[in-house]
Amino acid sequence: MGFKRTTVYADAEDLAVIKEAAAREGVPEAEIIREAIHLAALAKRHWDAPLSWPRFRSGEASERTEDALDEVWDEKARAYEASKRRHM
Repeated sequence: MGFKRTTVYADAEDLAVIKEAAAREGVPEAEIIREAIHLAALAKRHWDAPLSWPRFRSGEASERTEDALDEVWDEKARAYEASKRRHM
């Protein structure tokens, strides 16, 4: 999927933070802005199927529960990276 040009108005302080981050990471400012747009789009996306979250009883969090939560976050990270590759 290719890129499409658009105009966005942003707060000067936000742009300064983006400029600093781009310089620190050695990437173009546009890359940081594209990633932010992608994350915002995913945050507002409507999922057709409910997410599968691990269930546990309150007060009984265990190492096994922490492992399950780690697996959920790992899966979310893999899905995000995969969707990012598809859109670039």
